[in-house]
Amino acid sequence: MVFAVMLVLSALIGVYFGFFAKTKQDTAAQYLMGGRAMGILPISMSLIASYISGIALLGLPAEIYTFGTQYWVTVFSELFVCLTMSVAFIPVFYDLKITSSYEYLKRRFNNSVRLLGSTIFVTKMMLYIPIVIYVPALAFSQVTGFNLHLITPIVCLVCIFYTTLGGLKAVVWTDTLQTVIMFGGVIIILVVGTQRAGGLAEVWARNEESGRVEFFVFDMDPRIRHTFWSITIGNYVSWLASYAVNQAMIQRCLAMSSLRKARIATMVFAFGIMTILCLSCYTGMVIYANFHGCDPLLRGAIKKSDQLLPYLVMDMSSSIPGLPGIFISGVFSAALSSMSTGLNSMSGVIYEDFVRPMSGWKHTESRASVVLRITVVTIGGICVALVFLVEKLGTLIQASKSMGAITAGPLLGIFSLGLFFPWANSKGALAGGVISLASVAWVSLGAQAAIASGHISYPKKFTTVEGCAVDPANHTPLRNTSWTTEDPLDEPMNNSIFPLYSLSYLWYTTIGVIIVLSVGLIVSWATGFNDPADVDPRLISPVARRFFAVSPNVGKTTARSKEGVKLLRPPQAIGVRDPANNEAV
Repeated sequence: MVFAVMLVLSALIGVYFGFFAKTKQDTAAQYLMGGRAMGILPISMSLIASYISGIALLGLPAEIYTFGTQYWVTVFSELFVCLTMSVAFIPVFYDLKITSSYEYLKRRFNNSVRLLGSTIFVTKMMLYIPIVIYVPALAFSQVTGFNLHLITPIVCLVCIFYTTLGGLKAVVWTDTLQTVIMFGGVIIILVVGTQRAGGLAEVWARNEESGRVEFFVFDMDPRIRHTFWSITIGNYVSWLASYAVNQAMIQRCLAMSSLRKARIATMVFAFGIMTILCLSCYTGMVIYANFHGCDPLLRGAIKKSDQLLPYLVMDMSSSIPGLPGIFISGVFSAALSSMSTGLNSMSGVIYEDFVRPMSGWKHTESRASVVLRITVVTIGGICVALVFLVEKLGTLIQASKSMGAITAGPLLGIFSLGLFFPWANSKGALAGGVISLASVAWVSLGAQAAIASGHISYPKKFTTVEGCAVDPANHTPLRNTSWTTEDPLDEPMNNSIFPLYSLSYLWYTTIGVIIVLSVGLIVSWATGFNDPADVDPRLISPVARRFFAVSPNVGKTTARSKEGVKLLRPPQAIGVRDPANNEAV
């Protein structure tokens, strides 16, 4: 009943904005941008729901249970990412008033770079959404026993339905509803699980005894899966790529009526993300505290670590009716919000960057609305088909980060080249983007293949079944069995695979950015740097403008002096004076 109510309410929101709202979703501006008049609360909630998918709700607890708490320090990165985005990225996109963030690449470089960026983004979302769909289907299968691949189309149909009908407004308001359900589900499970384990102190003690509590592994070896450096620095770059230049984020920020509101929404989003990350990580500790003497994976009760949280919920459900429904609603809410955001943002990019520029295409608002809806349905169907590949990947967190890094690094690199290096040209951006994409794809896919074939495995924390009374399969006493790995790296990493495949997956995005910037600047130098004076200052980040300001008299770019050069307005505002008092406006 709980789960059904959530699905019905989500669908009704789509119906309302599609048919009954005062402002109809029959123009591209309304469908994609909500008329640029959305409020802070729904946008903030939508951002939180969009970026916390079921991958975090199921994958993070499994990560903490299996590998320890080192990943938890990623919360430090989140705050700095949102501050960076608010200061260095959002002001540029907001001033330009663009619909697709990749319009920026055309204005800064040329149409070829824009198409490259758009293609990379669509590829990224097509790799990401199947994982997002797989997560709730996995949880639903665990709770109900239904076939996972029968559930997947149902998830997609509900999501495609309200996204197609209601556009951005439906997506944002369903996200708001789903954020409340998501937080509620996680908190209820945490409270019940903590009480069942014996309290907060007991949860911490059991995890500490097994060696799971570790936050400051300062080892500099880049091959170690998680260290303080890879989590804070590597994840900072990875999240920056996901937030600062992502169409889904930019689209919501531009749907606000002012830059100030967009910045406030971004900071609310930062604290919301940090909260749900902390809750999810603590959930992993609660799972171990409940199963510390009888590991479900080791004794064969589940097949993958990503099923640990659904298994705990089902184990607790006998004493709390409705708990599985609350849990499934929370996981589905996270997944539906991420998928609807992806479908809505992809439809905007495909229309604005591929369909509308086509020769012979006559743009009308009604035609645009039809094309956008057809695009949502089409890419939703393709994503369903790709779900079958997700089962072959490793853990959810590593798989999503590894696959996402293929496109995240090149995209962030191209945008950074344009925003922070006024002398970089289009040839450099193209060369850097293509080489970075190919390089990171080679490393990421090679590493995932090695993991799937068993050539790469990572050290896991101690687990045992010595506390199990009987084998659930045949009701015979279980022998004392435990498994742990003390070595920092498994042997297959060192001897039998290509060395780059053994790098921690958290460095992939950083590598991609470095390749773009290095190749881009070298090629720009070889083919002739841009004259920064010829670049519209609105296309340069405010951070970079502090060092390269356009002179109002000669139109040249001058380096910032020791005394400092005042940041000037865009060209159309330079030199304007009030005729009443001759003061500069």
